[in-house]
Amino acid sequence: MKNFLFKSRKSIVLLLELLMYVTLAAVLFVLLSINNPQVLRLSRTSAIMLVTFFFSCYMLGRIYGKYDIDERKSKPIIISINLSNFMADVVTFLMMVIMNTNEVTNNEVYPYLGVDILWTLLAFVIQMLVVAVFTYGGNWIYFRIVPPEDCLVVRGSGDLTHLIKGVEKYRKQYRITKVMDKDDPGLLEEILHHDSVFLSGLDAKESAVLLEYCYSKRRNVYRTMEVPDLVTQTSEILLLEDESVIRSSVKEKSMHQRIVKRLADIVISAMGLVITSPLLLICAILIKAEDGGKVIFSQNRVTISGRFFKLYKLRTMREDAGEELVRGGDDRITKVGRFIRKFRIDEIPQFVNVIKGEMSVVGPRAEMADRVYMNAQEMPEYLYRYRMKAGITGYAQIHGKYNTSPKDKLLLDLTYIQTFSLWNDFKILFQTMFVLFRPEKSTEAYDEQAERRQEQIVREVDDLLRNGKNHD
Repeated sequence: MKNFLFKSRKSIVLLLELLMYVTLAAVLFVLLSINNPQVLRLSRTSAIMLVTFFFSCYMLGRIYGKYDIDERKSKPIIISINLSNFMADVVTFLMMVIMNTNEVTNNEVYPYLGVDILWTLLAFVIQMLVVAVFTYGGNWIYFRIVPPEDCLVVRGSGDLTHLIKGVEKYRKQYRITKVMDKDDPGLLEEILHHDSVFLSGLDAKESAVLLEYCYSKRRNVYRTMEVPDLVTQTSEILLLEDESVIRSSVKEKSMHQRIVKRLADIVISAMGLVITSPLLLICAILIKAEDGGKVIFSQNRVTISGRFFKLYKLRTMREDAGEELVRGGDDRITKVGRFIRKFRIDEIPQFVNVIKGEMSVVGPRAEMADRVYMNAQEMPEYLYRYRMKAGITGYAQIHGKYNTSPKDKLLLDLTYIQTFSLWNDFKILFQTMFVLFRPEKSTEAYDEQAERRQEQIVREVDDLLRNGKNHD
């Protein structure tokens, strides 16, 4: 029975997802039917509303993330589904209002607007509880059926600390039980005793040999990404008669993409400044009142083709703070600054940089010149990220943190460049809202507690290596 459930795990997740969305729709439709009984009858109104709700959930799920309890943690799943669901509720509600405001229904104005807005909000509150129950409950069910993968880490050059730190956050999915060097004589035999293999710090030839071996033995493989891997992942297969070749094209924006992206930058930035102007005024008054210093902070940053520009932000630190990295509990951050940094309000003035053409709304993170020089010395490929304008938001800004390593930020930025499309820009804009609901992720700074945890991870890795060698 347990083996059957294990093989059916994907189907179980799909069934839970379908049940969740049916329940979400039922909650909304039941409450809206109080003033609109046709919503629960077979009618044109109910059919169009159902299609609108499920189509909106599907499309927004592609942007914010789906019900992937087998891959992500519960909290981000709950946030992403609730964001998608709220927007789907709004669109479905508006569709109902439109369909009930016409000559056929004799309504020039929808008669229950205020009351049904309250019913829709109540529906969303209940839906949030439904999402939490299905996410935590589904997580509990799934990991009772599927145990964590027993993982072997194969180490080449470099430090394993960052990899181990990332894997340990997903203890329900992965359990590292052994670490071995790439040259250990019993490596191939040891692979057979594990479900999955993590490869870290291996060159292309070494990775290829182990990849082929693991594939032949039906073992899952996870590799730390390098720049060549990113280029390969965005390549395409071509057939030249009977010869298969891989084409890795240089990614460049077409003329129509350039025009649309620039127009979108101007429109979004202008609207952003107008909409947030009251908030900016309040923050400016509070910043000035706290210490009497300047409201706007400017700093030299680097954008496309290595050009310098002055990036604008609301000042969040003392004027004599310097340019050292922010640490947890940093006393250079002002009281007002701590709040506006938490919700990224300090970055709103960058819309001015976008209108001036120095930045784009979506693009690689704008770095300081000295850090660009330092990182380029260690990683020459770091300069590849300046093939596009720096952006206010992007993959590195959404998925990274202040303490994310320069290499990982580079890979996130290059992912954006290599996979650029106007649709991706659209998705990133919506995903930026997700970060605002998780301020602790985007503002996590360098702190002593994290450093102590990192030291502990290093000791754990050393213990695993020693145990591996003793076992051999």
